[in-house]
Amino acid sequence: MQELTTLKLIERISTLLRAEQRKKYSALGLQPVHVQTLDYLASCNRFSDTPAAVTDYLGLTKGTVSQTLQVLVRKGLIEKKQDNVDKRIVHLKILKPGTELLKSITPFDVFIKAEEAIANKQFDSISAALYEALVALQSVNGSSSFGQCKNCITFSEENDHYYCLLMQQPLEQADIEKICREYISVTNSGLV
Repeated sequence: MQELTTLKLIERISTLLRAEQRKKYSALGLQPVHVQTLDYLASCNRFSDTPAAVTDYLGLTKGTVSQTLQVLVRKGLIEKKQDNVDKRIVHLKILKPGTELLKSITPFDVFIKAEEAIANKQFDSISAALYEALVALQSVNGSSSFGQCKNCITFSEENDHYYCLLMQQPLEQADIEKICREYISVTNSGLV
C-alpha cells in the first residue's frame, strides 16, 4: 500500500468530493457552502438554527455565513425569523424549495458507487479503509490517481537506476518518493 498518512488520504478524498460538489452545484447556480448550510439547517433543532450556530458548525467566518444566508434567502431556499422572546436572536428555517433541492442532489453518485465497491471488505486500519475508499472514488470518478512513483506498475529499477516505462524517462531518487499524475496501481493495474 502507498505510504500515505491518514490525514493525506482524508485530504485527497475531500478534494475529490469538493470537485464533485462544485460540478454538481454550479449547474444549480450554487456553491458548496450554500448546500452545506442547507444541509445543516435541515438537520439542526430549534436551538441551533441561528447564524452563529451555522458559523460554528461549518467553521466559517461570520461574513461568509452572512453572505451565504443572503444568497439562500434571495433564492427562496430559507427564511429568517426573529425569536419570539429575544428579538436579538434570528432563527433560520429551510423552506420547501430548499428541502426539495437537498433531496435532488444528495448523495453523490460517485460516493455511492465507491461505497458499494468497498462495502464487504474488512480493513485492519483506518488508513487501509481510506486508501480503498480513495481508490474506489478515483476509479468511479475517472480521476487521476497521483500515486507514489516507486509503487507504480510502470516504475523500473535496474542496478540502482530508476526509469519510468510509461514516460520513457530516467528518474532521480527524489522523483520516486513523490506522487505522480500518471500513476497506475501495481495491485490491479488500474487507477488508484
